[in-house]
This record gives sequence, C-alpha cells and structure tokens, in this order.
Amino acid sequence: MMGAVAYAPKVVTIWEGFKEYFRRHDFEFDYILYSNYERQVEAQFDGSIALAWNSPLAWVRADRMARARGQVAPAIAMRDTDCDLTSVLVVRQDSPVAGSGDLAALKGRVIGFGAIDSPQAHLIPLDHLRQGGLVAGRDFTSKRFDVLGGKHGDHIGGERDAVLALMAGEIDAAWMIDGNHQAFSREGILPASATRIVARTGLYDHCNFTVSPGAPAAQIARFTELLLAMRWEDPQVRPLLELEGLKTWLPGRTSGYDLLIRATDDEQFYDAKGTILAADYRY
Repeated sequence: MMGAVAYAPKVVTIWEGFKEYFRRHDFEFDYILYSNYERQVEAQFDGSIALAWNSPLAWVRADRMARARGQVAPAIAMRDTDCDLTSVLVVRQDSPVAGSGDLAALKGRVIGFGAIDSPQAHLIPLDHLRQGGLVAGRDFTSKRFDVLGGKHGDHIGGERDAVLALMAGEIDAAWMIDGNHQAFSREGILPASATRIVARTGLYDHCNFTVSPGAPAAQIARFTELLLAMRWEDPQVRPLLELEGLKTWLPGRTSGYDLLIRATDDEQFYDAKGTILAADYRY
C-alpha cells in the first residue's frame, strides 16, 4: 500500500495506471490518497502505508520522525527530473535591482514567495537570502502567496500568483523553481523580454519514494525492481511517465536535500523530531 497526495486531478489517473502496470507483473499494489503531506507522513508510522510518494519536505519530516524513534525511512527511488534543480528570483526588466547576485539591492524591497510549505518557492529561497545576509522582516518585506497548504507547493499555484503580482507591479521580485519560470514564459504570463533573473539558489533534489519503517523488505525490493524497469519506449508505460513528469526512474538519494534541511532548521518549520513548528501553517 502506497500513499500519495492529491494535489491535482491527474493524480488519480497516474496511480490507477501504476496499479495496472504492477498487476500486469503479478505484483499486488494499491494506493491511498491524502489531502496533505503531513497526514501522509504520519501514516507512515501507524502501519497504514508501506511507502509514500513524498515531497522533499515530507521526506525531511519522515526522516526526522524515524530517527527520533531509532528507525530509518530510506528514499528508494526518484525521477530523473527530481535531481539537481534550482529556484530563481525574477524581477521586471525595468527594476533598479542589478544583475545576478546583487542581493544587497533587494534591501527594502517586497519579495514574493510561494506557499509557506513550498521547498522550492519559500523555504530554500528564504535560506538563500539568509545566507546572503538578508533576513525577512529585517532587510526586506516577504509577501507569501499561500495556496492549498499541506501540498508542499506541488500545485505551483502560489508561484503563479506571485508571478502575476510581479507583472502587476504589486511586488518587486518573485521566487519560483526554474522549471516553472520556463513554463510561465511558455504560458505568456511571464514574458521573457519583460523580466530577468537576479538570483539563483544552489542545486537541490525534489520528490522520492520513502519507505515506511517496518515495511516488508521483499515487497519493497520487488516494487523498486519493477519501478526502475519502467521504460519510456514502452507504449503502455510512456503515458504514465509523461503524466508524472519523467523519462526514467533513478535509485533514490538524499544528498540533494542539504539546502532544504538547513532551511527547515533556520526557518523553524520542523524540529529535530519532525514536530511542526510553523505557527501559521494550515493544512
């Protein structure tokens, strides 16, 4: 039994397709949909699910909860598109903020962020600015665009709202993951000629399949084997990979979560045991 968060209608189509794929290979698989990642992670510790398709922030919490119990919650697989991502800070072309890396020029500005629980558009960007000497509320005004709390920014609605506010002149800059920056340009809501990038975070990773403590090892091994065997060239598999936004599955790694782990601590989102600290977080 796997857990997944219903951040968009396509989630049902995706996991129904995966269910059929596994059953064609004589592997019984089913899924439970959760409305938010916090409930999903907690379900990994009550026996409800053997593994979860987790956001990076959800993995951080699962890892902390497991460690606090003397357990492990390993990441066994991730998409090729989950590796080595960055977020960018965008301003309008007429902004007085100069070229890339000019963080000092952001002092006194209003900067837009995604949802409170978005690793890519809130936590990691806040950490990037903090590492550059800029702290929200002291050096700049943070305007957060909270959309669908508990989804960890997967719906990208907060990023889109921040972009619209930027183009309307309501904020001075907006953070978003680089892939969404490109998508918003294709959609026409962020014309390339009207904006420019002034800052970019370091590299980080995104989602992974996280194993629940105590999950049956043999079944997890078979699940992983079948997952990694999915091929883009297979006409029955390709539509599922396209919907889930990848071309190939890769073995899981956790080395790409260092920026998020630091941001989670610095912004006091979770404590060392995975307890939620963010007082204004609603999910």
